Amino acid sequence: MQTVGRNLLAGAFLLAAPIAVADEVVIAALGDSLTQGFGLVPEQGFVPQLEAWLVAQGAAARVINAGVSGDTTAGGLSRIAWTLTPEVDALIVALGGNDVLRGIDPAVARANMDGILSAARNAGVPIMVAGITAPPNYGPDYKSDFDAIYPDLSDAYGALLYPDFLQALTSQTDLAAALQKYMQPDGIHPNKDGVALIVEDMGPTVLELINQAGEI
Repeated sequence: MQTVGRNLLAGAFLLAAPIAVADEVVIAALGDSLTQGFGLVPEQGFVPQLEAWLVAQGAAARVINAGVSGDTTAGGLSRIAWTLTPEVDALIVALGGNDVLRGIDPAVARANMDGILSAARNAGVPIMVAGITAPPNYGPDYKSDFDAIYPDLSDAYGALLYPDFLQALTSQTDLAAALQKYMQPDGIHPNKDGVALIVEDMGPTVLELINQAGEI
């Protein structure tokens, strides 16, 4: 009788225990105000919207907001060591917009990005690079040199590449109307609907990043 009771108790415990789920993949998003969610309430920002999109696709993922408004590639390099905590399984790097706004030498930005990606590789985490496209204001040489940073380093480090953080907006057929509809009044930062478009477009690449993290 005691044996039967113990078996019944064990069976009840197993029925009550939670069903095992896939291990959560923790992604750190290292970036600037575009990542941080400038001008938006927290739940409307890039990181919360990306995490919600990933979960809706069935991914067991958590995204850490490592975005700092105004940050350059130099700032990202200074923060990468403490961003890559032991819990981080993958890294999104989305920096460079403020380098362009300040006219920073592309060679300097490239060296900073190289340092960030090197640190991530040494930490053994897969990387996704979200680039930025330089405007023509500084001339064709500057634009060519800056734009080349992202594909060059992504190739060198075997990182996934999402060519331009804002491409979901800038690729719209009617660019002027898209910018009016999806950008904040400053013309630099997307509004919540613009972020939603960016997340939907970028999301499949992030899912690929998650798959890579699960293979390590």
